[in-house]
Amino acid sequence: MSSVKTDIPSAILTGHGRIAGVIGWPVEHSRSPLLHNYWLRRYGIDGAYVPLPVQPGQFELAVRGLQAAGFKGANVTIPHKEAAYALVDELDHSAKRAGAVNTLIFEKNGRIRGVSTDGSGFVASMKAAGHAPQGKALLLGAGGAARSVAAALQDAGLHVAVTNRTEARSEALAQALPGLERVAWDEWESRLGAYDLLVNTTSLGMEGGPDPLFCPSLAQASSSLIVADIVYVPLLTPLLAQAQKQGLKTAGGLGMLLHQARLGFREWFGQDPQVDEQLEAFVRQSL
Repeated sequence: MSSVKTDIPSAILTGHGRIAGVIGWPVEHSRSPLLHNYWLRRYGIDGAYVPLPVQPGQFELAVRGLQAAGFKGANVTIPHKEAAYALVDELDHSAKRAGAVNTLIFEKNGRIRGVSTDGSGFVASMKAAGHAPQGKALLLGAGGAARSVAAALQDAGLHVAVTNRTEARSEALAQALPGLERVAWDEWESRLGAYDLLVNTTSLGMEGGPDPLFCPSLAQASSSLIVADIVYVPLLTPLLAQAQKQGLKTAGGLGMLLHQARLGFREWFGQDPQVDEQLEAFVRQSL
């Protein structure tokens, strides 16, 4: 059992408080309220972060209402990320590269700035774990998370390859991110020795996901391969368990979850929060 203390002081909230939230449908599964409200209490900030269930088709109406109500911004999750991308007045570099927006920042002039923090959160989590990405990376999956992570890795100077069961999706991703290598799904296990980093960006291996027992062969991996998984329920996926059994370095999805939240918190609440053992232990308790 961890000896790290997870106690935090009581919340502070007045009529002057800063408010933000997470928009999704459904949204009750999101760990973001837990995470942000922990930080708010830890730093003694007058504010709150709330879950905002918004049905498809009501996204713009909801966002305009949040602006009018004085919210500072919001995170965006499924199924509203495309709507968020189309709605914002300004896309930063990360959002343009990722083709998605997961963070809305309401500016004082009434404009909305859109940011994608998933890719940068992944890279930051890897660095924090002592696994700074370098060399060649192979990504499993070609969805929105894959694009965010691939773009961030490319920006960090890595050669990035992608493999996906549906070739049309990996082809579309390669067109969106020039320089991306494509690998056939039935070939990537045999070619694994050529890569320094393997990242599962799919929901394969997730509890309740399409294939919770997803555990491909890592027999061809070099001894220096780092295996990462963006899934954090369970914390130790079958893929990570197999990698550890082979003596490979691993990184779970919890770190990405924590690090991707920092930018939004800093913009909304004026404090650059820290990701440390105390925070990780607190969030782990909910998983």
